[in-house]
This record gives sequence, C-alpha cells and structure tokens, in this order.
Amino acid sequence: MATPQHAPGVYRLDMFPPPAQTLLAGVPAFLGYAGQGDIARPAPLTLWPQFEEQFGPQPAIGYLHCAVRGFFDNGGLMCYVVRLDPTATPPDALQAGLAALADVTAVDLVCGPDIMPSPIPAVAPDAAAIAAVTGLQKQILADCDRTGGRFAILDTVLTSDIPIVERQRTALASDDGALYHPWLWVATPGGSGQYVPPCGHMAGIYSRSDQETGVQAAPASEVVEGVLDLRVLLSDDDIGWLTAGGVNCLRASPGRGIRVWGARTLSADPAWRSVAARRVFLTMGRWLEAYLPQLAFEPNDLRLWVRITRELTAYLDGLLQGGALKGRTPAEAFFVKCDSETNPPDVTEAGMVVTKVGMALADPAEFIIVRIIHGASGVSIQPT
Repeated sequence: MATPQHAPGVYRLDMFPPPAQTLLAGVPAFLGYAGQGDIARPAPLTLWPQFEEQFGPQPAIGYLHCAVRGFFDNGGLMCYVVRLDPTATPPDALQAGLAALADVTAVDLVCGPDIMPSPIPAVAPDAAAIAAVTGLQKQILADCDRTGGRFAILDTVLTSDIPIVERQRTALASDDGALYHPWLWVATPGGSGQYVPPCGHMAGIYSRSDQETGVQAAPASEVVEGVLDLRVLLSDDDIGWLTAGGVNCLRASPGRGIRVWGARTLSADPAWRSVAARRVFLTMGRWLEAYLPQLAFEPNDLRLWVRITRELTAYLDGLLQGGALKGRTPAEAFFVKCDSETNPPDVTEAGMVVTKVGMALADPAEFIIVRIIHGASGVSIQPT
C-alpha cells in the first residue's frame, strides 16, 4: 500500500524530549531479627502490611518490627528488610546481611535497629556494652564507605546520661553516617508500649523529605509521627552541647510535637558535617554509576571528557533549578572540569577517569569542591 504524502507546505510536528533520568532517594535497608522469613535475603517493601506478611508479628524481643512501622508512619516510600541469622554471632550476622545488600543499588540509607541489646538491660550501658554497640555500628559505616552512595542512620544506646552518649559518639567517625538521640516511646500491640531506637522513624523522615524537596533538604525541624514520648526531655543546654558534638537530637516542643533537632554527620571534615551536603554528593555518585556505568571501559580521551562534562553539567543544572544550589547563573552555582589536567597520563594508565566538580550548596551555604574518580570498581568522591 502506498504511503500517504503531504502536499508541500509547513506542518506542525510535536517532538517530546525523553523524560529526565531520575534516581529514587531515601530508600533504607533495615537489618534485624524476625520470627520468620528468608535469612540474608533483601525483601523490598512498599506498604507496612507486607512486613507482617513476610516476617510475622512482632516478637517478644527486638526492634525491627517497630523500626519498619516507624518508617512507614513517617511517610517512607520504599525500603528493604534483611532478616539476620539469630544463630550467628552479631558481627557475623550483620556482615552477612550487609553482604546480601551488595547488589541492591536502590538502597541509599542503612539502619540496624537490632544492633541494640534486647531485651533492654536493667543496668545502664557500661564501657563494654558501648564498645559492643559501636563495633557493630562501625561495621555499617565501613560498608557505607566501601560501597559508596549509602548513608547510615545510627542510634545512641538507651540512656538519659549525656556522658554515655558522648562516649559512644567519640568512638564513631565517618562522613557517611549520623547519630540520633534519645530513644522513642511507641505504642505496641495489646495497648502497652516500649522504647525503641529512633533510626526507623528517622529513615521515614529522610524519605519523606527526599520526596517533597530532595536530598538537598536537611532532615531537621520535621515532626516525628507515631511517637508518644521520649526517653528523656533534653534541655536547651543539653541540645546545644550534643549538637555541637555531632549528635542529632529529638525534642518535644509544646504545641509543636516531637521534632528532629539537628542534621550533623559523624565527620570531622567541615565540608561533610552537614547531612544534606554529604547526601547531595553521594546521590550524584549514585547517579553517575546508574546512568554512566560504561565510562570506565571507554577510551579515556577528549571525547569521553566532553561527554562527562556535558552529562554532569545537565545534572547539576537540574539541581540548580530544583533549589539545591545557589547562584543566579550556572556559572555561579557550579563548575565541572574533566580534561587532560585532571586526567594526566598516570591517571589514564591506571584505568581511571577523574572529574573535578564544585557546587555552591544552598544548605549549608558553602562552596564544596571534590574529585570524582570513576574506575572499574565504581565511583568514589573525595574532597580536594
């Protein structure tokens, strides 16, 4: 059959550009103990009832159940749950759970509510108890650093004693994690209640904030839903002292509910003390791995450098338009440099591509410059 032909003239042809490549953020992995379900097998969940279907009702001990419930109560969109082996030692169980997440690229937050002793000990945590908890937390932080693109939401031990919190905080150091205090009192089946670590509720707040604004928004001043009370009501002086030391606080404000106070990481580097700043760069690294995975296998020459510059410029311009960066023009808000200067012969011979990126972040109001190193093992982001 003959194809119809238009008569000569000018015709309208609607051309729609392909949709922008987006990356879901605020997706936590919860590692803990449950009464049923496959061990060390990540299970994606988008609704609270799915948890009980796969992992059963709340057991007599443990905090996984309440953490996942708190995530969905606070607007969480999607999470993964990894059941740990109750017959293994805590370090081995946790390591197996983290290894099971190695290929789950959707995860960008990590929570370990069952790192905490359960049932709750009758005595205050001593040095040995704190060391046991921080040892497991260091495992999570090391895994976040190794995999790249992930951020750990950690809990203080159950205490109202600030020196104990400070001892725990001193033992932890990482660009890729944040610590929250105190524990939450939540309702449980049967009308009773229990204290639970705050990581699950905080993960829901991260997810909610990411959906509404983006990773550039600090997860602070947000209302914590599904909470009846706090383990301790912190004074202004307490909060000021803890925040200055890198501990994020939860506080009850009359007429304003229970809110998050602080968005500090565990980093000693001033450039990475803001949760928002660190997560902006981590998300950029995840975006590079998701949408430019073949870069490490292409010839490291001018054509590759131009492509990286073009793709990253478009990505950062999207951040500027979304309010993550400050500046009247792209030139004021960011720069991308990928050329022979950032990729001298010793770099190219090592099979790496190095890009220098600077961003004027809206929060905090700083200009941060990093080196993005793309190699066969993935993407790493280092301060200059």
